[in-house]
Amino acid sequence: MLIEKYTPNWIKIFTDIKLKIDEGLHGIDYSIEHIGSTAVPNLDSKAIIDIDIIYSIEADWYKIKAGLAAIGYDHHGNQGIEDRDVFKRNGKWICETLDTIKHHLYVCPINSKALERHILSRDFLRKNDWARLAYQQMKYELAEKAYQDKKLYAELKELNVNDFIDSIIEKERTTSV
Repeated sequence: MLIEKYTPNWIKIFTDIKLKIDEGLHGIDYSIEHIGSTAVPNLDSKAIIDIDIIYSIEADWYKIKAGLAAIGYDHHGNQGIEDRDVFKRNGKWICETLDTIKHHLYVCPINSKALERHILSRDFLRKNDWARLAYQQMKYELAEKAYQDKKLYAELKELNVNDFIDSIIEKERTTSV
């Protein structure tokens, strides 16, 4: 099944990954956020942990990139999303935690629109059961339409979910002010 029932273990898994990343980025000024569906309690999801590393000083970007390379990540550019760089495991540095737990790792400047989108949507889904349930239902329906195929699901999600996420982000902006 593509979408799995929520488990609080996703929080522990995020913490395990974060501790390993912290080892590689020791001495650099940054923060790490658990984002995406696995960061929302009681939201069923694909079991992939989404993580944003956030920096505020541009020079720290290069330090973060080097630190991640030292623990086995390659930089894969922004993949079409400005101010959100993607890093993936490269197999050059073996770490059971980082190599066995499925995760997406992004690095964003603090003023990134992509980061803002991640945080606002996560926070709104955490605070609003109706939105969490609607999003969850949408994800199950898309997984069914995709015949549980990961690639097709991602394509359908890209086409169908953006309007919903945009609407909850706008609601979060107006309620947070």
